[in-house]
Amino acid sequence: MKKHKVLLYEDMREEGKAVLKEKAELSFTERLDENSLADKVREIDGIIIRANGKVSRRLMEAAPKLKVIGRHGVGVENIDIEAATEKGIWVVNTPDANDISVAEHFFGLALMLSKMLKKADIALREGRWEARYQYIGNELHEKTLGILGFGRIGKAVGRIGSKGFNMNVLYYDAVRYEEMEKEIGAVKADLEEVISRSDFISINLPMLPVTKGLIGEREFGMMRPTAYIINLARGPIWDEKALFKILKEGKIAGAASDVFDVEPASKENPLLQLENFIGTPHSAAHTEEALRRMSLVAEDILRVLEGKEPVYPVNKPVKKGC
Repeated sequence: MKKHKVLLYEDMREEGKAVLKEKAELSFTERLDENSLADKVREIDGIIIRANGKVSRRLMEAAPKLKVIGRHGVGVENIDIEAATEKGIWVVNTPDANDISVAEHFFGLALMLSKMLKKADIALREGRWEARYQYIGNELHEKTLGILGFGRIGKAVGRIGSKGFNMNVLYYDAVRYEEMEKEIGAVKADLEEVISRSDFISINLPMLPVTKGLIGEREFGMMRPTAYIINLARGPIWDEKALFKILKEGKIAGAASDVFDVEPASKENPLLQLENFIGTPHSAAHTEEALRRMSLVAEDILRVLEGKEPVYPVNKPVKKGC
């Protein structure tokens, strides 16, 4: 029996590759520019993409056998969903794979900021024991947690905040989640109220035209001077220049981000020069557990290639593959 051909843009955990190897022939690419990829996809039945590279309309047109595109992760902004749907190509992802890893990352950054852990560590390494009197932190306990985007990750942040730190949870979302209001006492509010009332703000919104630049100078200006804001969603959702300005002027307590306008982020990024900012290299979802779960997008790839409907579809194609 002829094996299906699946192209991986980047390597992934063995658990996912083992699933594929049973019924598919795997190939990898060293280059993610469109011209190089177009030469590789002509005989490909399935593609798995991570955070880098794109699956564009042009690429789909160069892949006449393509039936399914799998996103190793959640966000699908680097896949042309409209083109895939028109061409009968399924798009699948792993929506439950990294909820906990990203939510835990939020609290790791929140604790680093509020407890001044980075500054304290540097002071200790420099022999400045007296810094214990200088770097006086703040507790998360019973503070107000504002969550912008109350999807799977936002809910995970809310549960940990409520049950772990007894935080009061406000959320901003287009949808009302009554089950979470009952479970943890979360309160739905508009954007301005969440921003102005929260001590810690978690950005978990999807990257959409309406969310690009949603948090700018006006919104940062609404924050409490003692508040912190953390972005684990996408860099363009906030205005980095406005954030730099308000942090440099000390008008909010601090900020952290796992995502940036331009990635990979340059070490020259002005935010990285500030003491009240902490950054990580788009690694919030990179735990061993989450990476294994994300690699199992392979299961939905095989379902589609075997003529079955996927468990986690992003679209509903109109031609082949449906």
